[in-house]
Amino acid sequence: MFIIRWILGRIILFFDFVFSPKKRQRPVTEQQRIDQATQSLSLYQYKACPFCVKVRREMRRQSLNITTIDAKQEQNKNELETQGGKLQVPCLKIVEDGQTQWLYESSEIIGYLNQKFA
Repeated sequence: MFIIRWILGRIILFFDFVFSPKKRQRPVTEQQRIDQATQSLSLYQYKACPFCVKVRREMRRQSLNITTIDAKQEQNKNELETQGGKLQVPCLKIVEDGQTQWLYESSEIIGYLNQKFA
């Protein structure tokens, strides 16, 4: 089972690389404003998870510089589980006005990014 998952993961990463979406071009000042707004966002993800790839593709499409965190590393895994409430990826950590919100589900994350930055 491990070998099948590993092979499928590599296929997903290969197609993500080959068919990577084009970055959105914005004026420099607008991109700087968006980069400032995305500093409070972190995406907990697995590299070859198809739902994580879906979110990362949308981040690239919108030229969003959101920090990605590998949830397979033990420290990050524990942080996601204890602070976020469950071990599920993708998960977007949103820190605004001292409040932390954990947003799960790829379609909800993409909806949030579209609403905030599109």
